[in-house]
Amino acid sequence: MIVGVVTFLLYLMPVVTGALADRFGYKRMFIIAYLAMTPAYYLLGQFTSYSGFFFGYLLVAMGAAIFKPVVVGTVARTTDETNSQLGFGVFYMMVNIGGFFGPLIAGILRNPQPDGSSEWSNIFTASAVWIACNLIWVTFFFKEPTTESKSESKRTIGKVFSDCVEVLGNLRLFICLFGALILLLMAGQGYVTWKNALLYGSSWILLNLLVDLGLWVNERKQGASLLPRMYFGNWRFALYLLILSGFWTSFNQIFLTMNLYIRDFVNTEPLLKTAASVLSFLNLNGWSASVTEYAAAGGQVNPEYLVNIDAGSIVLFQILISLIVQRMGRFPGMIVGITIASIGIGLACISGGGSVGTLHASVWIVIAGIFVFSIGEMMASPTSQEYIGSIAPKDKVAMYMGYYFVAMALGNLFGGVLSGHLYGTFARDHGAPHIMWAIFGGLGILTAIALALYNRFAVVRNSNDQE
Repeated sequence: MIVGVVTFLLYLMPVVTGALADRFGYKRMFIIAYLAMTPAYYLLGQFTSYSGFFFGYLLVAMGAAIFKPVVVGTVARTTDETNSQLGFGVFYMMVNIGGFFGPLIAGILRNPQPDGSSEWSNIFTASAVWIACNLIWVTFFFKEPTTESKSESKRTIGKVFSDCVEVLGNLRLFICLFGALILLLMAGQGYVTWKNALLYGSSWILLNLLVDLGLWVNERKQGASLLPRMYFGNWRFALYLLILSGFWTSFNQIFLTMNLYIRDFVNTEPLLKTAASVLSFLNLNGWSASVTEYAAAGGQVNPEYLVNIDAGSIVLFQILISLIVQRMGRFPGMIVGITIASIGIGLACISGGGSVGTLHASVWIVIAGIFVFSIGEMMASPTSQEYIGSIAPKDKVAMYMGYYFVAMALGNLFGGVLSGHLYGTFARDHGAPHIMWAIFGGLGILTAIALALYNRFAVVRNSNDQE
């Protein structure tokens, strides 16, 4: 729940921070982000209470919310129509180099002990040091790609926020939807029941619609009203983000749920035996003996190492996949990618279940599923970001990229909630994780179908678009 709620806020804040970056400059926002995240990461390793850790994680999220739209906006501003898909592919590969080595280094730094304890603070201290190093790169090597921050005709802060709101709709619409999301957050934290949250949320939306109906009737009779009615600014953009939230809900299960599934159900001993055989074949007999001894003692492969197959595959194959998607076209690439990723998620449903701790699910099927998922991710994720960069006005790229993260915010919120409830209900309580994985895979397939319909009926075509 901590991950779901805080990452929801993390991906919601770029709507504002992206708009500010276009106005004040990317370099300045990078520096602010790093200055915020450096102490925040360190503090994460010091807190021991729920509220303290939640606060520390929220500080990290605030810094990351400044960073994310700026780095993606930089890629969008420094590429053009001829190389943007490849450019975002390179960017995504670089992200996953960090994503690959991060868990490996974290697994060493936390120094897991036989009794199950770990020195978690080491990871957060090291993270703070690495984040601080970014201040060196950005100060001496980053070239400012924006123009507004240096121009004579800068927007006022009021205009920045006005533009920020008007992209998807007016303030009335934002208040209505945000009120409903707050109720979902309260339900996620246990302050209200899910039944009441849905009841109050539906009532709140219905109330706003009734107010709008009254305003419409009043306008028909007397003209303009003092209170504006709700309206969507760019409904196509809003619909695209809503559809993508389904992809991110399914996508996040690789990181939110797969680790728990591997820990509780998957027997990784066959992988250790295979590794020992390979090491022996390479005449690395000492290492082979160590792995064999570890496996004989009941040792298992750390879940984060198996999930890391996803990042490793992206590092190796992202450029190739990006070149393929560039030939396919944006929407075909995204639709096929989401479908493949959903199949990868769904493969886990045939790997095995049983009671928690039995460890008899097939590690080979899990590995195959993670690899298949990574292929789909390589096709869909960078392309979905590149599409936003292609349709955004050049002077508002970071702001539009900030809105892209709204889809990820919803995906983290819904994904976090679904992860906890479905894992608790099906995997832990009933020993049926296959039902949970089938639901996540099915959600991804529905998203691919929705995106295909969107591409067919909602996308405005130009000469460079492909169906």
